[in-house]
Amino acid sequence: MADTHVLFVEDDDVIREATQLALERVGFTVTAVPDGLLGLEAFRADRPDIALLDVMVPGLDGVSLCRRIRDESTVPVIMLSARADAIDVVLGLEAGADDYVTKPFDGAVLVARIRAVLRRFGHAAGTGAAPDGAGGTRDEAGGVLVFGDVEIDTEGMEVRRGGAHVGLTPTEMRLLLEFSSAPGTVLSRDRLLERVWDYGWGGDTRVVDVHVQRLRTKIGQDRIETVRGFGYKLRA
Repeated sequence: MADTHVLFVEDDDVIREATQLALERVGFTVTAVPDGLLGLEAFRADRPDIALLDVMVPGLDGVSLCRRIRDESTVPVIMLSARADAIDVVLGLEAGADDYVTKPFDGAVLVARIRAVLRRFGHAAGTGAAPDGAGGTRDEAGGVLVFGDVEIDTEGMEVRRGGAHVGLTPTEMRLLLEFSSAPGTVLSRDRLLERVWDYGWGGDTRVVDVHVQRLRTKIGQDRIETVRGFGYKLRA
């Protein structure tokens, strides 16, 4: 983590300086700026490994900045908000954020969430074997799972639908791989939080719901089925 570069956009001087120091103490390199326009410039200039974006910043608000970043990159994004309001949370996640943290936050918790997102990013961006027990149809060449018109290359970490490339964020890829490891099996929100978001503790299941909906828009609304009261399952 020593070489990890964090972009931090926060307009409160005290929070920005204190958080920057806390992140630098554990080995992160931090670029901290007070508004969204400067944040976009810093993102394009520095290409950080992860972005922490406060929702309410001047110039370009955090949600709009997240959308701009997501248009250009799959770099992980964590939204920061002083309110746990559902609208703030959902808007940030729908804009493409991977996670969110409510202020005031403990520095150790923020570091843990950053590391969890980076682990998720590294696992999804790298190559590896197909999930154990994966169903669907496996391509003769190996490493490719087929569910209807959706093809998942588990070695090249690429997804195609109807032959066309589907751009997924690392979190969306991890979520799809989790579903494809157990097609037809209902996966609870708590299990998905633990396996995809690396939460060893209770988390906000809205994170799961919004990411499932984002994934559905990319691979087909009927490919992932909601099982009310239990969770979701991938149609085999």
